[in-house]
Amino acid sequence: MMNQKNIRNFSIVAHIDHGKSTLSDRLIEYTGGLQSREMKAQVLDSMDIERERGITIKAQTVRLNYTARDGQTYQLNLMDTPGHVDFSYEVSRSLASCEGALVLVDATQGVQAQTLANAYLALDNDLEMLPVLNKIDLPSSDVVATREQIADVIGLDASNALCVSGKTGDGVPELLEEIVTKLPGPRGDENAPTRALLVDSWYDSYLGVVILVRVVDGKLSRGQKIRFMATGAEYTVDKIGYFTPKMVDVDALNTGEIGFIITGMKTIHDCKVGDTITDARVAAADALPGFKPSVPVVFSSFFPVEADDYPAFREGAEKLALNDASFVFTTEKSSALGFGLRCGFLGLLHMEIISERLTREFGLNLINTVPSVLYRLHLRGGDVMDLENPADMPDPTRIEMIEEPWVRATIMMPEKYMGGIMGLCAERRGVQENISYVGNRAVLVYKLPLAEIVFDFYDRVKSLSSGYASFDYVLQGYEPSDLVKVSILVNEENVEPLSFMCHRSAAEKRGRQIVERLKDLIPRHQFKIPLQAAIGGKIIARETIAAYRKDVTAKCYGGDITRKRKLLEKQKEGKKRLRSFGNVEIPQSAFINALKVS
Repeated sequence: MMNQKNIRNFSIVAHIDHGKSTLSDRLIEYTGGLQSREMKAQVLDSMDIERERGITIKAQTVRLNYTARDGQTYQLNLMDTPGHVDFSYEVSRSLASCEGALVLVDATQGVQAQTLANAYLALDNDLEMLPVLNKIDLPSSDVVATREQIADVIGLDASNALCVSGKTGDGVPELLEEIVTKLPGPRGDENAPTRALLVDSWYDSYLGVVILVRVVDGKLSRGQKIRFMATGAEYTVDKIGYFTPKMVDVDALNTGEIGFIITGMKTIHDCKVGDTITDARVAAADALPGFKPSVPVVFSSFFPVEADDYPAFREGAEKLALNDASFVFTTEKSSALGFGLRCGFLGLLHMEIISERLTREFGLNLINTVPSVLYRLHLRGGDVMDLENPADMPDPTRIEMIEEPWVRATIMMPEKYMGGIMGLCAERRGVQENISYVGNRAVLVYKLPLAEIVFDFYDRVKSLSSGYASFDYVLQGYEPSDLVKVSILVNEENVEPLSFMCHRSAAEKRGRQIVERLKDLIPRHQFKIPLQAAIGGKIIARETIAAYRKDVTAKCYGGDITRKRKLLEKQKEGKKRLRSFGNVEIPQSAFINALKVS
């Protein structure tokens, strides 16, 4: 049994691509967690999609044993976290189960927006922070300037910050010594009733639900009967262990340790992230504080292309929600697309990853509607309702005011790119709050509507700054805005899945884009088909799909012109009658392509 004062629980936090996973590889390699033949680059990025994209999506835990220079053996529980803003809930959960954090900064790029955001998250959790400079093997690294930036921007004393290279392993032995000497051990009562924090969970097709826990008080043992305090469910621990990153079975997890338990749980509804696990016989009096629930900011409806796939789609979504606590969904039915799920995400990248995982892991073919944010409607009777889906919008005469979510965005970039970025923020209805300078870098703080940044804002920021700018945001609250619902009419019939909310100033442009796209996607019929974008009863954009035309005058050669006119009039009457009775068949492919975010 490891002495509690020799345990170190810590996370590595940093901006995207600052080398968290690569440094984790070197720590695992140096402490002998894996043999050199078992090592591969970014060994903790276990999903195919993480390896292909070169990003971390899921926080991963690994236990390392390290013998320090003082001769004592320490147990290091390392959590490698994602860097992208869309996966910040993974970071906050990891930090809540640690006592320390390595704030990793790329010495070639300096402090970036997400470095700052994650450092504040670590501060909120009252963690001991250790600044570390990475990529010092690169010729463009600037250690002196980066140390100054850490002190100026984050407010951490970086005068003695360690310099390491995750690629070559330089500085890793010194870093391990710093971890055991400067980061605190866990605080917990070994003799108190068992309390363990449920940090994460996922579904394994062989083992069922695997639960990642941090033991705060007491201990968890194999064969122990446990209770989940939020749901009241009781189970017996069948299997218990930790990751090296391979699964290793043990008889018990003691106070301060991080590991996994398997209980043979079949229903995923008993497993809630942030719940407290206690002994069923000698239960703890109070639950642990847990985590703040994540708040989805982007909503989109997903429908299986084949209606028969709906049960498999729902089951797949439930398994992913177990693995990703920030993904939420409810059932939805559409007249055009059948049964589906209305899903909530932390951003567009999060939505893209979930969609790709559903396609890959469960073999599903899905369509999704235009992403929207959560609006707040104030009705005339004094009621307030949340609007996730434009299709649920009540009659405009009942609405007194519509509020939309706003965010406080921080953009850091080299000074020469500032003009283009400020122009982009102004174009997206941004309100400038602050400008500051750190060396040759500018830090812009803007207030922006969330709906304006969830689509392509991040991509535009990157392209305007040649990839040098970084961007992060936090939700600030709701403010009134001049918002309208734009409906798309095909042959004068409202097609609800294509309707969307937007600011009145952008309604005409976006409505025109959709009808122009539909004109190319819907096949021609025997009659003219009008495509219209409308705000209430007012048409703001129109395109027309021409009818097939049969040459009814082909058999009239010679003779009086009135014979030809008579035949053409007869054809026109027939087409008018056909248009009033005829249904326009919108093919599935037209929905898929019209709903793609341009």
